[in-house]
Amino acid sequence: MDVLQLDISGRPQAWITTKEAAVIYASDGVAWTLGDPCHVLRGGLQRRTGMQSRIEVHPIIAVRGAVPSRAWRQAPALSNPKLFARDRYVCAYCGHSHHPDDLTREHIIPSSRGGHDTWMNCITACKSCNGRKGNRMPEEAHMSLLYLPYVPSLHEDMILRGRRILADQMEFLLASVPRSSRLHA
Repeated sequence: MDVLQLDISGRPQAWITTKEAAVIYASDGVAWTLGDPCHVLRGGLQRRTGMQSRIEVHPIIAVRGAVPSRAWRQAPALSNPKLFARDRYVCAYCGHSHHPDDLTREHIIPSSRGGHDTWMNCITACKSCNGRKGNRMPEEAHMSLLYLPYVPSLHEDMILRGRRILADQMEFLLASVPRSSRLHA
């Protein structure tokens, strides 16, 4: 189980392990939390009180201090697993749902014709449709796109990373995802 780390203003920064979160708790770096505790870490016994130390880790933690926000100024990194998840494992040409092993990254404007490897030029296609289109433009191959590409927001990107996301974490992230996103479908 991973913890969603936010900056103090509530912007997602990273998925971190429970142990990484515990270090932030122990160094008094947690500004606020959301959700019910999802993991309890137990430490040694305190000499004075005889009590065992414990840290209750919440699914969402906001860290104190200035957190670099360079990531908020750029598009999320493009990868096939995130692309296929963005497009809900549906081929943009035939409209059929496929297993990830049967999907490919399709460039609307082919790389051989100057197309770039970007979110706005890439869609999910099954191997059959990708082969049929080849290095032609969709209109040259008489193939229409059934949906348009888009650049995921950083909240969407946190979802697309394919982690096991707890209900509290998903609710928090989806609250900032546009209603028009395919992630709401």
